[in-house]
Amino acid sequence: MPKAIRQAKPPLKFLPPAFNPWVFRVIRALLPAWLKYKLQITSVDVRQFSRLIDLYQRFQKGQVRLLIAFRHPSTDDPFTMANLVWRMLPKAARRAGTPLSGIVHSHFIYDRGIPLWAGSLVTWVFPRLGGTPILRGKADRLGLKTARDLLANGTFPLSAAPEGGTNDHSELMGSLEPGVAQLGFWCAEDLHKAGRIEETLIVPIGIKYSYLQAPWSQLEAGLTQIEQACGLKQSGNAAGVLSDRQADELYGRILTLAEHLLDLTEQFYSRFHGCTFAPLQDISDCIERNERLNARLKVHLEVALQVAEERLGVKPQGSFVDRCRRLEQAGWDRIFREDIDRLSAVERGFADWIAEEASLALWHMRLAERLTVITGDYILQKPSAERFAEILIILWRITAWLQKDNPSQEILNLGPRRACLTIGEPISVTQRWPHYQENRRSAREAVQQLTQDLQQTLESLMQQDDSSR
Repeated sequence: MPKAIRQAKPPLKFLPPAFNPWVFRVIRALLPAWLKYKLQITSVDVRQFSRLIDLYQRFQKGQVRLLIAFRHPSTDDPFTMANLVWRMLPKAARRAGTPLSGIVHSHFIYDRGIPLWAGSLVTWVFPRLGGTPILRGKADRLGLKTARDLLANGTFPLSAAPEGGTNDHSELMGSLEPGVAQLGFWCAEDLHKAGRIEETLIVPIGIKYSYLQAPWSQLEAGLTQIEQACGLKQSGNAAGVLSDRQADELYGRILTLAEHLLDLTEQFYSRFHGCTFAPLQDISDCIERNERLNARLKVHLEVALQVAEERLGVKPQGSFVDRCRRLEQAGWDRIFREDIDRLSAVERGFADWIAEEASLALWHMRLAERLTVITGDYILQKPSAERFAEILIILWRITAWLQKDNPSQEILNLGPRRACLTIGEPISVTQRWPHYQENRRSAREAVQQLTQDLQQTLESLMQQDDSSR
């Protein structure tokens, strides 16, 4: 397991963006090697590149303000996006005979929690690359104000992931958060008040990963390692639902492993936390194993969240994502103390105790976050090597997280990959501004509708087949 935080800490400082061109050039020079050797991304395809070239040209001419909204299936996405904007975009523009001027870059929004686990180097680098942090669990006025100013007045466009976090599925999306749409309307409002004529546009970008060669043998080897770590001596039988024998056997093993992990989780919560689980036949009348797995997952997610909420004194309100955000903020409020400099030695001892308990409570929420991306029917709907790989990587990360101090270092190497990025049609926020500014109800409706339209666009980009390149 990751190490617990054992001491109360000063409050999290805001990390203001302070773009440094020298830092940018160094990171840009190192990026190709990182993509190839660390992330195994050896090929990148871009569809509708001319759209992005044209939009950056218009941005540099002062005609538009750009908010780049990209799909976020993986923690590799920021590097893929950086490669697109920093390296591929300038080259493509020159080949098209319309070179871009100066540094080609974008500011970006990131979760303030990332530097906590990524380390001091990321804490130092992100602001110098023009990134601006956001606290996800509360109304971060300073973070939102800074992002709003960058979008309206920044030297570069602004990039953000409207999903708010990764779900580890290239072909499955959750609901978008409304932040990107709201930022777009704020920008249109700021430009209107300043009498500026730029058009505010949201640029959807789809991201999808695939393997250059189907990694069936690597998948089997990786699955065997996970089974051994979980104490599974028998790999399970074929599922009997897929026509391809090799894929069917692999699917049966994955189902068995997922069921075993839920068994271990259930034992942990029932034995050591006093939680009760309904008998399986009472949970669902489903006959199929994948449906029963989904039913069990929902119960286990609820139990893990309830344990965290009980320990942090948080009421269960809102969606799964809302509950996780509120839990995270409640934990941080106990760890990062505004009053730490005013505490006596004894009070500091109690503060350290509270911080450690909060850190441990957040583990239950982290486990729920990891479990929620497992689905029993994702592979069944389309038994491709990529979908098998995504589910196996999720299981690998869960088991690595339970075993290691730093699971981010544990990478399951399944071979070279291709990244496919699709530039969608830009969505004009300016055209929707008249309805937004009518009243508060119209503003809410406009944000909701824009979020829905952005979701539909990103889903359509996600569903495009690689064969259409």
